[in-house]
Amino acid sequence: MSDHFSGPRALADPACDICDVFAFPSPQNAGHLVLVVDVFPWAGPTTRFSDAVMCRFRLRPVTIATTGEAAAFAVSDAEYTFDVTFDVPIQRDGVMVQEGHCTSPGPESVSLVVNDEKGSAGDGLRIFAGRRSDPFFLDLDGFLETMKTGRLAFKEVGTSAVLGMNSMSVVLEVDVAKLLGAGSMFAVVAETLAVGKRPVRLERVGRPEIKNITLGGKEFDKVNRDLEIRDLYNDEDAFGLRPAYLGAYRARFNANLAYFDGLDGKVDWPLRADGSHPLTELLLQDFLVVDASKPFSEDSALEIERAILAGRTPTTCGGRSLNENFMDAYYTLLINGGNGPRINDGLHQATVAASDKFPYLAPPNPPMPANRKP
Repeated sequence: MSDHFSGPRALADPACDICDVFAFPSPQNAGHLVLVVDVFPWAGPTTRFSDAVMCRFRLRPVTIATTGEAAAFAVSDAEYTFDVTFDVPIQRDGVMVQEGHCTSPGPESVSLVVNDEKGSAGDGLRIFAGRRSDPFFLDLDGFLETMKTGRLAFKEVGTSAVLGMNSMSVVLEVDVAKLLGAGSMFAVVAETLAVGKRPVRLERVGRPEIKNITLGGKEFDKVNRDLEIRDLYNDEDAFGLRPAYLGAYRARFNANLAYFDGLDGKVDWPLRADGSHPLTELLLQDFLVVDASKPFSEDSALEIERAILAGRTPTTCGGRSLNENFMDAYYTLLINGGNGPRINDGLHQATVAASDKFPYLAPPNPPMPANRKP
């Protein structure tokens, strides 16, 4: 799962469980950036957002610090935050209604009604919140078989583990010039937080599959083999990891990334003299990097990262679009570094493709049989 069920806390409280995060330039409106976060996997027809959980987008201007083997981003201390909270649902004219509220870097907050297709708008901001079709797709059985056997076990036609799934989604379309200053390249993170005078971070997501795939497996980590690391990682500030646990994260990244590299029978990412993997430090900068000045591209996830690793100038917007086959791009990066054929897990799109128009995500799928749920 992209970030679905990413640790004990998420499994215990699906209302705070972030499924996915997306960031891409608007296909329709130049100069606008689209931000999407999905929470609450397997959201049913009566599911509503929790009034105890805040959804937060954090954006910071970012530049390329170094390229090549030491590729890294320089992140500004300046931050733009969008906080979305929800009221307790109420009966109105015989219908259960829930309202939400978004505070932004702009001068006004924007209120909305959950599941209103038109969404709501303020100065420089448009917002939708409601139940939608989950846009992710992953052949989980193929991945688990690959990890068990140490060989690529994907079939020509895969089976999506999230087929028919719905989630609760928040979609923002942001006027970059009005709300995000003069920059164009941003680091994007989404969080869920417990609402209160001192909000507590519950989950945070930047790039997909960092927790479940890259950090989730314990068996290759000789340092922390018995440690469930994902909730520790969720507690971290994506823009300022605590030194106390960096060694544990690095050990898990180094071990698992080396295993991925060997799945095609050759080494494309030789370990450094100290045993570290060349991708570890870059992936520890765990945020989506999107260039809002470039046109929308449906297939540009990890392009900025791949470009700076190769020492070239990025050519696309990066970020992550709703219909992108992210898993193939990520497997290819980890397994052969682009020095071989694209790794294909046998899947090519989600249950329903997303639209190029606001609110972008497809309407919810019909209810699934109870035995399909985890």
